[in-house]
Amino acid sequence: MTGLLPKSRKARRRLMVVAVAAPILVAATGLAIYALGDSVSFFYSPAQAKAAHVPAGRSIELGGLVENGSLIKASDGNVGFTITDRRADSRVVYKGDLPDLFREGQGVVTKGHYRDDGVFVATEVLAKHDEKYMPREVSAALKASGEWHGGPAGPGGVGGASVAK
Repeated sequence: MTGLLPKSRKARRRLMVVAVAAPILVAATGLAIYALGDSVSFFYSPAQAKAAHVPAGRSIELGGLVENGSLIKASDGNVGFTITDRRADSRVVYKGDLPDLFREGQGVVTKGHYRDDGVFVATEVLAKHDEKYMPREVSAALKASGEWHGGPAGPGGVGGASVAK
């Protein structure tokens, strides 16, 4: 048994420090991962969200093109529209004012969650600023689906996004 313990006092002290510090470091890492778990938001196009079977209530970002003719504004401030990536589409409901630059046929990114009935409840809507801008996630999803017909939008596109909360 004496062969397993370090022979010098310095080596024993070092082993004791590691034995005390390791569990504290593991606990701190676990707490950090747990705390960040709810703040992580994944981006999906409608087809990706359906393929991934995103559970109701999970916070995600959903993006694509606003389908022409799908925008419905109610007098109580509720807005409904459909986001499509040409392979699938998702109905979106949002309560509040849309960004001034929100248009049918253009790229949009929404943050929110799906309800049990499959409708996406948006808590935030991001719209593009100019004709050259397309959110990076939306352009990547459209390119992956073979539906990209836009101009050269580089990483992050050109310009910024208009936000409504």
